[in-house]
Amino acid sequence: MTPILMAILKTLIATVIFAVVAPVIGCLLAGLERIISARMQGRVGPKLLQPYWDVRKLLEKERASVNGVEGVYIAAALGFAMLAGGIFFSGGNLLLCVFVITLSSLFFIIAAYSTRSPYAEIGAARETIQVMSYEPMVLFMAIVFYQVTHSFDVVAAFRLTHPIICFGLGAFIGLAFILTIKLRKSPFDISDSGHHGHQDIVKGVTTEMSGPTLAKVEIMHWVEDVLFLGWVGMFFVWGGPVTIIVAIVFALVMWFLEIWIDNNFARVKWQPMLKWAWAVALVAGGINIAVLAFI
Repeated sequence: MTPILMAILKTLIATVIFAVVAPVIGCLLAGLERIISARMQGRVGPKLLQPYWDVRKLLEKERASVNGVEGVYIAAALGFAMLAGGIFFSGGNLLLCVFVITLSSLFFIIAAYSTRSPYAEIGAARETIQVMSYEPMVLFMAIVFYQVTHSFDVVAAFRLTHPIICFGLGAFIGLAFILTIKLRKSPFDISDSGHHGHQDIVKGVTTEMSGPTLAKVEIMHWVEDVLFLGWVGMFFVWGGPVTIIVAIVFALVMWFLEIWIDNNFARVKWQPMLKWAWAVALVAGGINIAVLAFI
């Protein structure tokens, strides 16, 4: 079997495994997040498996859609999110992973536009602005990864004698900043696509989505959370698979910090979000790339 076919087969197997494992981990993280948020707000909060029961209830509802393509777009968005996770966790091409997860976001946006709801269209426009805000920094992260490892393959990080954070601190700072947008947390959840129900345009992107379609959206968010935390952990692996434990610890610390930020900062308008995200990308990511170019 040729190396290309082997790589494709490896990615497909990893995608299937990721499609099974990631929703479970994402569901547990979502349930734990609700509990932690409730404690921060002085409430008891729901049970750990409440997100699972919510999605199960949605799956049991009668299928209802405003058109025939909404569900197709959401299924494509979920599929590409799982494929991106398979590419990343199989040690595949990081740049390809970035492009695929962006494609997933675009299908999610198109699904909202297809409903022709004014609320959904506003949410879709804001979701597009979010993508415009974080995408430059995500690309800078991939460039820094290549400069440090001399490869876009994620598995190359395990060949290093020091973690990427030692050479890519600027890229990590930039990723930490835009992670709030990627995880749909305040102050940057301007499209109302997070799990909170206290925003100002009903439910934004998902206004017209219900039943199994909305369940797929929730599962997609779980899958994305696991993938993005994987990006955080990538900065802390080196030398061998044992360091994966270190990566998991740092990823969970960052995840807890995002929950704290979500519960302590009010949402901002899209103009500051776009300006701050691009400024951080140009300063933190740009300087990091420039320094590595001369090392």
